[in-house]
Amino acid sequence: MADRNAPPVYTSRGQVEGEDWPAVAAALNERMAARRVGQQELATLSGVSVSTLRQVQHGAGRRVQNKTLAAISRALDWPEGYLTDVLLSGQRSEDVERLEDDEHVLDALHRVEERLREMSQQLAALRAAIGDRPQPSSDQDQASASGR
Repeated sequence: MADRNAPPVYTSRGQVEGEDWPAVAAALNERMAARRVGQQELATLSGVSVSTLRQVQHGAGRRVQNKTLAAISRALDWPEGYLTDVLLSGQRSEDVERLEDDEHVLDALHRVEERLREMSQQLAALRAAIGDRPQPSSDQDQASASGR
């Protein structure tokens, strides 16, 4: 028995009431621009023809199959059903956008942590080098060390 919660399979027959192809086009074009991915590169990454991508990018009424939208979604690092959800709801998923923001923050935090590790290692090396030198013990020693 078919799963009643599964979205309907889309074929190349005409547009269906309630589908928002312009929203799919907007989401796709924004993501491609943000990632600096061209049609040819996305076609290669997704396995979808350039002509099909072009039609989806322009919000054409020609419907494509779920697997095509899933392939495009995966190629753009979205969850598999993302573009299908946009098609049916006409809205971008706030959760996915929030996850993208979280990923950017986590990437930045990892870079900061790595830099802190490097700086800690450099500081430890400096302390070791300074520890090998004799330290002035009084004001007189500091004055003579500075040339006064």
